[in-house]
Amino acid sequence: MHELITAPIISSNLQAVAWLVAGCIFLLSINQRQYQLLFATPARQTGVFACALVFMLLWRIKAGILPGLELHILGVTAITLILGWRFALLSASLASLLLAAFNQISITQLPIQLLLSAYLPILVSYGLFILCYSLLPRHFFIYIFVCAFICAALIACFKIITVSGFYYATGNYNWFELSENYLYLCAIIWFPEAMLNGMAITLLITYRPHWVKTFYDKDYLDS
Repeated sequence: MHELITAPIISSNLQAVAWLVAGCIFLLSINQRQYQLLFATPARQTGVFACALVFMLLWRIKAGILPGLELHILGVTAITLILGWRFALLSASLASLLLAAFNQISITQLPIQLLLSAYLPILVSYGLFILCYSLLPRHFFIYIFVCAFICAALIACFKIITVSGFYYATGNYNWFELSENYLYLCAIIWFPEAMLNGMAITLLITYRPHWVKTFYDKDYLDS
């Protein structure tokens, strides 16, 4: 409860803009055919809800010195590779709503949480995967070390930088507070983020490759 009281002040206008942007991103992610397959396939539904629970557990375990500047494992790179960006957004949305329902995130912080800790990292993760798929050799180890490990490290730093930029722009924190209490954490979080995502993807494509939507056997194994 203390976290909810001391959360940084976000104006109602900014909240409305954040809800609008988050809503537009989610609506653009909806694909009628894919959602029909989701509703018709219990296994897909289980996968989406399981990933939402993983998100919720990872985001629940966090640490931070100043309100709003929390440090936690994101897990978005692995889940984006597993589900694809559309269903990763759905899982992240469900996880954020569950956290809000259990008073782990205040309603005023929810749209910022969705945008900065979920939607933008997921979209950037998928963009990095597309770049790797298009520009690099399609090899098993490149998928693990570049698409999963390195991309996850970059996403961890990206999230910290975007959150810092947001709170600096809104005037909640000055540059000294951000640099001394939050930005330097990029050097700490990148490795555990990369390791967790890399290990998860390695285990899945070794034992359950058909669970990973972006892992194409023909490209990454046959080549």
